[in-house]
Amino acid sequence: MAEVVFFHHVQGLTPGIVAFADELRAAGHTVHTPDLFEGQTFASIEDGIAYVRAQPEGALDERADKAVASLPAEVVLGGTSFGAGQAQRLASTSTAAGILLESFVGPEWIQPWPEGVPAQVHGMDADPFFAEEGDLDAARAVASTRSDIEVFTYPGNVHLFTDSSLAAYDADAMGVVTSRVLELLARL
Repeated sequence: MAEVVFFHHVQGLTPGIVAFADELRAAGHTVHTPDLFEGQTFASIEDGIAYVRAQPEGALDERADKAVASLPAEVVLGGTSFGAGQAQRLASTSTAAGILLESFVGPEWIQPWPEGVPAQVHGMDADPFFAEEGDLDAARAVASTRSDIEVFTYPGNVHLFTDSSLAAYDADAMGVVTSRVLELLARL
């Protein structure tokens, strides 16, 4: 079974993030869900972005670094949106695989995803943050040159559709996401 670190999105460590981690745990995996916002959650994406921007430079990265410091180097790194960016940043040191939901940071902004390390990228095809801000294009460009990165899109135009505690949740799409993630973890 895999050991996974899964980082939350800008609305914080919501019950929906915990529920996804619990599904992975139910399949036998060990899943850590660090709370980078120290207990704070936000009612909107905009409020969460404002919180992130108000933090001292590097503070959230330091919290993420601390969260994985005592874990084995070869953990699976994952996250939703903001959390996927943290997973990508940390993957430059070591990781067994990646679960990148609703975000992908292009290699021009961050170290490239490690060669030979499998990763899945999941997002809606008309999500204003994922598809319209370039994450989907960046993921497809990288995946087109790599056999270890899979990009999956789902019909829709909302962000954070993978969080069962938010209004944007899409149960059908998330069922497919979860199935695909569990297949990735089973291959490790």
